[in-house]
Amino acid sequence: MNSILQHDLNDLENILEKAKRQGIDFLNNLENIPTSNNNKIDPKRDLNNLGLGSEKALKEFKERLAPLLVSSPGPRYWGFVTGGSTPASIVGDWLATVYDQNTQSVTSQGGNSALIEFETINLLLQLLELPDSFLGGFVTGATMSNFTSLAVARQWFGKQFGKDFAKNGISETINILTATPHSSSIKSLSMLGIGSQNYTVVKTIEGNREAIDLADLELKIKELNGKPFILISSAGTVNTADFDDFEAISNLKEKYNFWWHIDAAFGGFAAVSEKYKGYVQGWENADSITIDCHKWLNVPYESAFYLIKKAHVNLQIETFQNSNAPYLGDPLENFNYLNVLPENSRRLRALPVWFSLVAYGKEGFCDIIEKSTSLALHFGNALIEDGSFELLAPIRLNNVCFTLKGDENQDKVGEFLTKLNDTGTVFMTPTVYQNKKGIRASFVNWRTKEEDINIVLEEMKLLI
Repeated sequence: MNSILQHDLNDLENILEKAKRQGIDFLNNLENIPTSNNNKIDPKRDLNNLGLGSEKALKEFKERLAPLLVSSPGPRYWGFVTGGSTPASIVGDWLATVYDQNTQSVTSQGGNSALIEFETINLLLQLLELPDSFLGGFVTGATMSNFTSLAVARQWFGKQFGKDFAKNGISETINILTATPHSSSIKSLSMLGIGSQNYTVVKTIEGNREAIDLADLELKIKELNGKPFILISSAGTVNTADFDDFEAISNLKEKYNFWWHIDAAFGGFAAVSEKYKGYVQGWENADSITIDCHKWLNVPYESAFYLIKKAHVNLQIETFQNSNAPYLGDPLENFNYLNVLPENSRRLRALPVWFSLVAYGKEGFCDIIEKSTSLALHFGNALIEDGSFELLAPIRLNNVCFTLKGDENQDKVGEFLTKLNDTGTVFMTPTVYQNKKGIRASFVNWRTKEEDINIVLEEMKLLI
């Protein structure tokens, strides 16, 4: 064994202890670490021939690379619908690294870690009050969850014409209907060979809404003259957290032949709260659902899951099976994640979620969801009372979409946000809503308190 590697092995406990201490120092100081910075490095570092060893590498990381990092897990990072890691989720993530399992099959000679993933999906279905008619698995984020779901939808579409798109390629024009799709869904259409522009836009409901206009949807369905199609709907749009009417779509599903996909990356967690679960009523009738865990479930990044009806499992296997790898076994005989997901190599990504659900239960996550929505309302009301800002849309859940008051200030919105983010006190993202430049604040972090909103408001007032 290499002498430096042997030294690290002998000193493993001390190395991990120092890494743990550094991580704890970061987490304990999150409120004081800027939400953005302008620190730079020269990335053209020379590779050392002999290597420094883990302890010296850790020291260099702390001194040279850690200053590049921001408090994105902190209480005033309100951009991108990003949660912060709870203590239980960190435990799960660290242990997923330590145990280093390649989660594949429940019958694998290499272990049965997939059973942990099965159990975690089962717990999530209970949390979201969804039936066990769904089959689920973990992927990196909403993009891959949308990709996985829409890939199976693509296979379903081909079958309507007696064709196997997975084997032979797309040979029919795939009809996609959607109103306010997330960019990751559009990216998925590009990756799937459907085309990022090859979808039909359905009108949204009048009156400051982003939800599907059901009358226009049915009109566009009738224009297809009985042809199958894929519907991409939303449970929580990015700007205003708007929801499509899932009960009405369920009724349409009884009349027309289509694959129904719901992008519920963060909005799906409305199901956890008695106050907001009405938003997702009827979503159990969808064919596939996308949900992110590194958003409102507050686990570390690279954690999302898909849900696809078990009735479509053969289509899923046709789409993703490793058909030219006999050493992996028959995909129809033994369930194997290698044959139902894009990735072959996959870590035990379910473990941080399992720890979170077991540690905090439904009540704990209900508290996080309802506290987040309460903080969003508080922030929105404070903006209105200030008089320098205006809401671009009603606050339906946890996102606040606002701008500087007055059309004459539209050209100042970008500069204002840049200056605000440069303070390092808060981070929010720019947006455009109904042709107006705006700012979006998303409340999902379990650490955020009313005090954080007051700190941000004071900073905003200084910049007006």
